[in-house]
This record gives sequence, C-alpha cells and structure tokens, in this order.
Amino acid sequence: MSSEKLGFEESLNEKVINAGRCAGCAACVVVCPFLCLEYSGETPRLVKDCQSCGICPRVCPRYEWDLQKVEEQVFGRNRSQTEEFGVSRRVVLAKAVNNKILEACQDGGLVSALLTFALENKIVEAAVVSGIDQEKPFRAVPKLATTFEEVLKCSGTRYTYSANLLALKEAIKQKKTSLAFVGTPCHIQALRKIELIPLKKYVTPIKFVIGLMCTESFTYKGLIETEVKNKLKISPEQIKKMNIKGKIMIQTKSGEEKVLSLKEAKIHTRQGCHHCQDFSSELADISAGGLGLTGWTFTIIRTQKGEEMFQAAEKAGAIKTKPIDMDAKSWKLLHLLSRKKRGL
Repeated sequence: MSSEKLGFEESLNEKVINAGRCAGCAACVVVCPFLCLEYSGETPRLVKDCQSCGICPRVCPRYEWDLQKVEEQVFGRNRSQTEEFGVSRRVVLAKAVNNKILEACQDGGLVSALLTFALENKIVEAAVVSGIDQEKPFRAVPKLATTFEEVLKCSGTRYTYSANLLALKEAIKQKKTSLAFVGTPCHIQALRKIELIPLKKYVTPIKFVIGLMCTESFTYKGLIETEVKNKLKISPEQIKKMNIKGKIMIQTKSGEEKVLSLKEAKIHTRQGCHHCQDFSSELADISAGGLGLTGWTFTIIRTQKGEEMFQAAEKAGAIKTKPIDMDAKSWKLLHLLSRKKRGL
C-alpha cells in the first residue's frame, strides 16, 4: 500500500482532513504508536513531531479505501450484484424481551439486549458504546459499559457523533480481554482496516461487532443548540428520547412531544458524513436499525460470529424475532437508503 511510509501531514492531513473527508472516528489517534496525535474538535491534530510510521493512513476509513479487500477479509468473499446492502446470512425483525430494556431503548432494543446478554453470560467483560456527555446534555460521547445498568443508560440514539474507538482505547488500557463493539459504519470500517494490518492489540479482544444503520450525524451546535434549544425552546437537559422516522421526533422528560423537520436539520449534517457510502454498517457482524419500525429492530446478521451470538441470545430467550415482510416499507427503505448512500 502506498501509504506505508507516509507521515500524518502528507497523508491524512492533506488528503482527508483538509479535503473535508474526515469521519472523526479517531482510529488514527487510537493506534498511533508514538502518541503524536490528539482528538480535538472531532478531528485529529499533531501534538508532537510525526515519526512517519505510516500506520495512521492505513487505519483511516477515508484514505485509500478498498471495499473488496476488506470484504474478503471479513466474509471470505465479495458481495454479489444482488446484495445491495452488503453480505448477509439472515435478515429478521428482532426485539428485546426484558421490559426495562424496552422502556429505555430506541426501537426494539436488540442492541441493548445482545450486550446485556453477553455481559451477564460473561461472553464479554465490557461493551464499547456511546453515552451522554455530563457537561453537554444529549451530546454523544464514547463509553465503556460493564453492567446491565450502564448499558441501559447508554441505550437510545443521540444523532450527534461519538468517536467510540476512544472507548476501545480505554478498554485496552484497562486490559479488557473480551469486548463487544457498537458503532456506526465509519467506526466499523476503521476497525476492519485495523484488523487487516493487523494490529492485534486492538482487535483480538473484540468478540463481536454491532453496526448501527446511519444516514448521517449532526453537529451538536446545529441540532441540539440551534434547532432543539433555540427553535423548539426545549432545554437539552429535558430531552428524554430522540428518534427519526422521516422527521425528527423529540420526547421530553415531562412527556411533551415535538417535531423537527428532517429537511431543515440536514443543514447541520457533519461535513465528513457526505463522503460515506455505507448506510447499513455493511462490515459488521450484526447490523441494526429502525427503518421506520416501531417496537422492532431491523436486523441483518452478516457473519458466522454474528449468527452464533444472535442464536445464543435467541435460544436463551433474551430476544424474540419475526420474519421480514419483503413487501414492507422497511425492506424497501433499506434498499433505497443503501442505493442513495452510494449515489445511485
């Protein structure tokens, strides 16, 4: 790969950050062996002289991206022409069984159910997820969840960006040897590039990867401060839940519900998101999303590892499933959004 001996300035800074392509995933910051980089303002920056080891461009999902090579690594094959949303083994609707999860979750609570099942059965020691910033209410931040209660606190979607790989770095620092990882498509792409090198220190502990379906994320200032706080007059501290079903629906802790125009909110889309071509986290072990559903999670099981994890939770009664209706709106929406992200 041509990036092998390049330094940060001539690779990521020039071709990714200055070009407005940076996803903000923090993979380069996490893996830098010389600690040359710092995560600041959702982008990496040099804090000391780069040693030009060439590792940072090799893990960046926006630099020399080779989907076919990564697919071969993950699945042992490339997708067929008919697999519009990537390689899959099984597609179902799923939901949590636990009522506490269902009360706290975004849609069907599948992700929280899988994480708590894995924690309670000691399949993993911790889960890399996103949670809520204590200083900026409803701002997404990386978290390491180790208990049922911590998973519940992190359930739901914030729609602002969280560099979850920073929590992976913390897990490695804590010497965790078994992890679940939850992230958006760019997080998963970065993980797979780390796996491809391979940097075993970071990927060996990961037992399974759950990818979240994502059209884009928004800036905190734009979505929360401008649209929610200033226009809707809702204090961020009062937000209980936010969901997108063709429009942005906000539920407050007092029970009030208000709606934002998704079209108007899109002006606050993070710049790097415009360069993403993956809607459904096509490289995850299991992909999960709402797709307009209420009370169920649209679930794509992609790898053997993902299938084994899912089946174990299903057999234990932690989740329940029902078949996909291929004429349903959610199925059509998956194909539509997958094509749209690729610019087709």
